[in-house]
Amino acid sequence: MKRDKRRRIAAKGRAVNTAIREELVALIDEPDFKRDRLIEYLHKIQDKYGHISDGHIVALADLMRLASTEVYEVATFYHHFDVVKDNEPKPPILTVRVCDSVTCEMFGAEKLITELEAATDSNVRIQRVPCVGRCETAPVAVVGKNPVLNADQAKVVSLVEKKEINDPIPDTVTDLITYQSAGGYKLLKDCYSGQITADEVISQLENAGLRGLGGAGFPAGRKWRIVSGFDAPRLLAVNIDEGEPGTFKDRYYLERDPHRFIEGMLIACWAVGINKAYVYIRDEYPACMDILREAIADVELVFKKNLPEIELRRGAGAYICGEESAMIESIEGKRGMPRLRPPFVAEVGLFGKPTLEHNMETLFWVRDIVEKGADWFASFGRNDRKGLRSYSVSGRVKNPGVHLAPAGISLNELIDEYCGGMLDGHQLYGYFPGGASGGILPASLADLPLDFDTLQPHGCFIGSAAVIVFSDQDKARDLALNAMKFFAHESCGKCTPCRVGTSKSVQLMQASNWDKNKLDDLSQVMVDASICGLGQAAPNPIQCVFKYFSEEVV
Repeated sequence: MKRDKRRRIAAKGRAVNTAIREELVALIDEPDFKRDRLIEYLHKIQDKYGHISDGHIVALADLMRLASTEVYEVATFYHHFDVVKDNEPKPPILTVRVCDSVTCEMFGAEKLITELEAATDSNVRIQRVPCVGRCETAPVAVVGKNPVLNADQAKVVSLVEKKEINDPIPDTVTDLITYQSAGGYKLLKDCYSGQITADEVISQLENAGLRGLGGAGFPAGRKWRIVSGFDAPRLLAVNIDEGEPGTFKDRYYLERDPHRFIEGMLIACWAVGINKAYVYIRDEYPACMDILREAIADVELVFKKNLPEIELRRGAGAYICGEESAMIESIEGKRGMPRLRPPFVAEVGLFGKPTLEHNMETLFWVRDIVEKGADWFASFGRNDRKGLRSYSVSGRVKNPGVHLAPAGISLNELIDEYCGGMLDGHQLYGYFPGGASGGILPASLADLPLDFDTLQPHGCFIGSAAVIVFSDQDKARDLALNAMKFFAHESCGKCTPCRVGTSKSVQLMQASNWDKNKLDDLSQVMVDASICGLGQAAPNPIQCVFKYFSEEVV
């Protein structure tokens, strides 16, 4: 019997629901559907309906002329999208997210989760989540979008009952008029008018020794020169997806002085010859998104046609998107999976164009360095280091928070001079110098300079300067296990060493005695063969426990 080779009349797959399709057209309300805005469209659906159904995915795919599988794989990649099949129940009306990362676990997150599960009904979902960027007020819960600081059952239930679910804009924000009255945007005007050259600005950054403050520490001035050397058009991608447990400095600065960051961003665009900037901000910071949206609108009224186009993009709950190439994939509307390199982002980045990628805080310092001079910034520092660092300090100290201190300060100095000492009844036992991925050091090494390149000989690194302090009432092995659970949860799955290695490590670390040979083998494979920094750094807590806290695991 011959096979019927006639062309199909109907398309394969599920038929588009016309009513849902029209609902999405009205909801998205854009003249055309752009491939790179897929995640933005998914956010609109999630915000409106509280979930994303099969019908939504099929209709959106039809509107965007994509395969349904392509939309589905993006939607299911990000933790903040609730993808629900037709035969599955919809999620409850309200979700309460409780952070269970390192600092929040230290301050009772597990107890809080248990209490909330007992105190709420089926209309409220209690969901454990990784770090929400408010570690200085641990434990933290988020009711809808409204964070509950130093959370307990009563505080959370009260917000649930009052239906206070939106993150309010803090009253600490400096507005445009106040910022300008203190000299704000004068430097940018001088740049536009030719009173200062791009080379002079870049030279100041180089002489100051400003390095990328998102964790990698690449010299900022050198990066500007590299990107400006490639053919236009060039783009800027700003990373405000600070998902590293223990990190919250970007949020802190945005809630207080957003225009200083914006001016730095605009100067970078001018100096490097960039006509469009994308600002990628984590979904856990809705108030910061509103702050930036309003501040940028105010600046556009002042400068009008001189400004590059600025587009805000909202993350969707994926730590991996803190890695520069994964963030770029996400901005392009794809799963946030790291790219193989070379080519590097500076040459072939966002949409295949040369891209200057920066952390928010790096740009925050541009105005001060250029106005006050490179020597001003470089004059700070201790222990033969130069510059300033914003240390996000959390844990067993009396005064946690963002502390601006000299680069190279030691943990002992940081605790004594900035944090008010250890909490009463607690003695320093150890610390994470650079968040969950930066390793763990014992109290005996609390006099090491905290800066780039000072901690590597001890198996650690400073990263984004997320310092988590723990005491004699904590166990390093438990905190290392918490960190590894985080890595296993956040692995993008692209490479086997990270995907399998982190999960298998969690299983081995849950034993009373750790199998050193197996964990060492897994660690070596993850370091040698993982595509990006997540898998490469994941073994740091394991190796530090063996090196400095071995009595806990034998």
